[in-house]
Amino acid sequence: MRPVILAAAKKGKCMNGIINVYKEQGFTSHDVVAKLRGILQMKKIGHTGTLDPDAVGVLPVCLGKGTRLVDMITDCGKTYEAVMLLGKITDTQDISGTVLESRPVNVMEVDVMDACNSFIGEYDQIPPMYSAIKQNGHKLYELARKGIEVERKPRKVTIKSIHINDINLDEENKTVTFTVECSKGTYIRTLCQDIGERLGCGACMQKLTRTRVGQFGIDDSLTLNQISALCLKGEFEEHLIAVDEMFPAYRKLIVLDEFAKLLYNGNKFGINAVKQPEELQLLDMEMYRIYDEKNNFIGIYRYDSGLFSLVKMFYDSKEA
Repeated sequence: MRPVILAAAKKGKCMNGIINVYKEQGFTSHDVVAKLRGILQMKKIGHTGTLDPDAVGVLPVCLGKGTRLVDMITDCGKTYEAVMLLGKITDTQDISGTVLESRPVNVMEVDVMDACNSFIGEYDQIPPMYSAIKQNGHKLYELARKGIEVERKPRKVTIKSIHINDINLDEENKTVTFTVECSKGTYIRTLCQDIGERLGCGACMQKLTRTRVGQFGIDDSLTLNQISALCLKGEFEEHLIAVDEMFPAYRKLIVLDEFAKLLYNGNKFGINAVKQPEELQLLDMEMYRIYDEKNNFIGIYRYDSGLFSLVKMFYDSKEA
C-alpha cells in the first residue's frame, strides 16, 4: 500500500531550484515527479537518477531552471546502505524476484569481509536485465519480462568504499549489512550478486536505502506528504535549494549593466565587464558564478586568457 499524499497547494509562481525528496517504498522515481507536479502545480520537474520501487532514500528533484542541473547531479557520487541476503540468487538480483537457485552458506565473517573489500576500486559490472537501460531501442526490463535475455556489455564503475555494519551468519537467513560509496551507474543489486558469486554461495539484495547523493543527505530529505504540507502552509520555498547554491566552490562575480546584453545572450566578455576587476586575482580555467547588477544568477563561466566563456546558462531571457 502506497503512502497517502495530501492535497495539492494552490497554483503559484514557477519555482526554480532543487528539493531533496525522500523516496518512499512503492514509488518509482517517475511516480515522485508525477506527484510533485500535482502538489506544486508546475510541469517543469525532473529527477536526478532512478531508485527501484522497493528502494528508499535520497532523490534530488529539480524544479524549473533547476532541471538544467539534472545531468550534473546525476554524475555525483552516491552512498547506500544495503542488506545482502546470502544463499539466494534471483532473476532481478533482489528479494522481490523469482528465486533461481538456493545454495548453502558455508562462509566465515573474514570471508565476507575479504569478498566485499575485493570490490573496492574500479571494476567491470554487467548491468542487470531488470534495468531501464536501453538496448536496440528496448528497455532491458521490458525484454526480461518477456523472458528474453540479451548480452550486456560490462560498464566500468567505481566502488570508493565499503564499510561492513553487520554480519549475521547465525540465523536461517544469513545477511550482511554494509554501507557503500560508489560512482554513478553502479547497481547495488548487481554488486550484491557479484559478492555472492565471489563467496561461492550466491546472494541477492534484501533492502536498499540511498543515504546521500552529492551534497544531499537523508537527514535533510522530505517525504511527499511533508512537501505537500509545507506547500499548504506557504513554507515550501524555505526548503528549496537555489540553483546557484549548487556551486559554493565557485567565486561570485558581477557584470556591469553596460555589458548585460552580452551576458544575457551567452556571449564571451572580458575582464573590463566585471565589477571591481582590480580586486580580482583570476586564474586561467577557473570557473565562476556570474550575476548581473540586479543580482540575477546568469550561469557558470570559465575564465581563460582574459575572456569569460559560458559553460552552463541558467538565465531565462524572459527575466530581462
